[in-house]
Amino acid sequence: MSSRRRRITAVAALAVLSLFASGCGDGDAADTVQTVNGLNYDLSPEQAGRVRAAKVDSIAAQVPAAIRDRGTLIVTGSATTGPPLRFPASDDRTFIGSEVDFAYLVADVLGLKVDIRAADWAQNFVKVDSGEVDVFISNVTVTEERKEKYDFATYRLDTIALEVPKDSPWTYTDRKSLAGKRIGVGSGTNQEQLLLKWNEENVAEGLPKIDLAYFQQTTDYYLALSSNRLDGFLGPNPAAQYHVAVAGQTKVIATFSGAGDALQAEIAVLTRKDNGLIGPVHQALQHAIAHGDYQKVIDRWGLASEVVKESRINPPGLPKKKG
Repeated sequence: MSSRRRRITAVAALAVLSLFASGCGDGDAADTVQTVNGLNYDLSPEQAGRVRAAKVDSIAAQVPAAIRDRGTLIVTGSATTGPPLRFPASDDRTFIGSEVDFAYLVADVLGLKVDIRAADWAQNFVKVDSGEVDVFISNVTVTEERKEKYDFATYRLDTIALEVPKDSPWTYTDRKSLAGKRIGVGSGTNQEQLLLKWNEENVAEGLPKIDLAYFQQTTDYYLALSSNRLDGFLGPNPAAQYHVAVAGQTKVIATFSGAGDALQAEIAVLTRKDNGLIGPVHQALQHAIAHGDYQKVIDRWGLASEVVKESRINPPGLPKKKG
């Protein structure tokens, strides 16, 4: 509990410190507003401007009976993704961000209340496996390996970014540019899978290995970047762009599809396979897209570059590692 609390506090501290750096707050945590790239972000736990939707009876009726009778959608997500995706509000307790808003939007259409929870990245999958939670909504990329155990309903494009120190003279051309570099990446993520793949290809061509660096939380990666202990950090593009704009100590030198060169990756709601929930979740997302509520969430969190025209169930994902 104390370890998890420290991780949450570190991310919340980043948001609050960023607020003071921007000079846009009035000191009242309940009315905290931060301006990033011309967009005002509400960091308060109340989230008065959150986009809500009406229940759609025909879709809600398809929710598995156990969940429908309970009346809540239990949603887990990462405790350390960072703004604007998923992060603690100014009270250091309430999780907010685009991923939380999408959870509310789906639950609204399904006629359910939302129970928002948080865990370390790998533990989120364990909680879905055990049935402790219903869905995992937290910048989860569709991958072929994950599709063997889980069902997906997509709602965003997946773009990842290579973030480097602001004074770095390094330029990125292709994967070979990563040879011999120390790159931070989250364990168990699709970004890690991509780096491992690129590293194998580089080594096969006689190039130096990529030195993968792992830390416990996102703030540690940012500190390592600012002190030049990392050459770069590979993570979600929205979080990278937000951090670059707020902290002013780093820059993004390249962006990629989260599935590599083969196809455009997508972010999706994840559920346990064949549990009967992915159908209504998919329809809820489709309804939100068709009626404009989806776009309102996108606009609220500055995610215009990640819009999808439709939600898809189990589309092609990041290929499995060969061998």
